[in-house]
Amino acid sequence: MIFLAEFSVIKPDFGLFFWTLLIFLLLLSLLAKFAFRPIVEALTEREKTIADSLAQADNARSEMANLKAQNEALLAQAREERTQILKEAKEMGDGIVADAKVRAQDEARKITQAAMAEIENQKRAAATTLKNQSGALALDIAGKILRRELAGNPEQQRYVNSITKEINLN
Repeated sequence: MIFLAEFSVIKPDFGLFFWTLLIFLLLLSLLAKFAFRPIVEALTEREKTIADSLAQADNARSEMANLKAQNEALLAQAREERTQILKEAKEMGDGIVADAKVRAQDEARKITQAAMAEIENQKRAAATTLKNQSGALALDIAGKILRRELAGNPEQQRYVNSITKEINLN
């Protein structure tokens, strides 16, 4: 305790000052040799890592912007292709419908013409049949009338026989 009574912080003793300075310089040299260099290297490495990370983040940001722009361009191109495909499909559908209409009209025209030709043929056949039947009927009536008129007269009978002989010869 004696040492404590003489100790004063305001008036330090030269011995205390010397030993405090010596211990401080010794501790400073030990820290400089073993601690400051690794701490400075670690701080430098960390600074470099942070700078690299910031550069990578900037690169990633610019790449993301590029990818986003490319994505937008691809989406725009896909929309344009979709629109073009839909337009072509509509044109093809319209073409197919128009072609089917033309074919149906041609087919209807052919069927109508065939039906008209068939009607005309049937009309001609009916007219021919009518003419043949009316001719046969007229001949039958004329034959009956002639038989009745020629039945009583022998001269007329000879005349009819001579005509029938001529017809048989031809």
